[in-house]
Amino acid sequence: MPLLSIPSPSTAWQYFDLTAWLHDTFNVTLSLDFRIHAYAICILVGIVICVLLTNNRLNARGAERWIIIDIAIWAVPAGIIGGRLFHVFSHVSDYFGPGIDPFSIFYIWEGGLAIFGALILGSLGAWIGCRMAGLRFSAFIDAAAPGVLLAQAAGRLGNYFNHELFGMPTSLPWGLQIEATNPAYPKGLPEGVLFHPTFLYEIIWNVVGAVLILLLDRRFRLQWGRVMALYLVWYGLGRSVLESIRVDTSETFAGIRTNVWMSFAAILLGIIIFAIQTRRHVGKEPSPYLPGREPRSKSDVDSDDIYSEHDTTTGVADPEPVAAVADRH
Repeated sequence: MPLLSIPSPSTAWQYFDLTAWLHDTFNVTLSLDFRIHAYAICILVGIVICVLLTNNRLNARGAERWIIIDIAIWAVPAGIIGGRLFHVFSHVSDYFGPGIDPFSIFYIWEGGLAIFGALILGSLGAWIGCRMAGLRFSAFIDAAAPGVLLAQAAGRLGNYFNHELFGMPTSLPWGLQIEATNPAYPKGLPEGVLFHPTFLYEIIWNVVGAVLILLLDRRFRLQWGRVMALYLVWYGLGRSVLESIRVDTSETFAGIRTNVWMSFAAILLGIIIFAIQTRRHVGKEPSPYLPGREPRSKSDVDSDDIYSEHDTTTGVADPEPVAAVADRH
């Protein structure tokens, strides 16, 4: 008896229809012209977690409250676009070919986001947002790194509902049961075979990584992009292993999956960033803001001084009203 089994939605296998499940399970009918998918809910929850944690960490470093919103409006859409583009790139045969709707590359509601593409374009969007807000890019990515891991963990829960990205067959007691009618079910295997819940492994790996990075950052006060470097190494290590045991198809180069190559690149990039930034910056960041972009302090704009309606901008009384008062006396 497996410990995990995927619920059977009453709709297509490609996604878990939350509206249909609510109706079938609790007889709840939502008066909506569109369907809500559990995968989308998981993605949104992950974004919210990342934004809130990043905002808290930026505030602790001296940034203005909710400056994260100014950056998220650039980073989040760019990340979603990048995630979709990289997924299509790594699964070309699923979107191009005879009988395939070429516009399906835009059907993001059917699932299909790649974290490496989201990181690449999301980072570009975040850089633009940081330039607009006057924030150091290194301060932002360091604040965001643990939240990104937690967001990825939430997104992986969506894979559970989507019946996708499971691993090779296993006899372990926590094996995942998947119906043989699933298009991703390996051909030639009998019904009832259990599979590695690789998305569960990645959820655990990401949560542990987020906690570990938070503890290391608190202990050593890592800055100048070194927290993000730790993220790249940690995530790259876990993903390179888990990607190798998944059964879903994706493009390969030299017999190695695209995402495994990207994992190796992430590890290498993280090591390089950590080494260079440690050697280049021996002190702490003077401010989370770029030089000359710090917000004005409250004392610069507020004052307890009281001026009359005749005062000039220099704070010296207008001499004409004073003379007029003297004449009257």
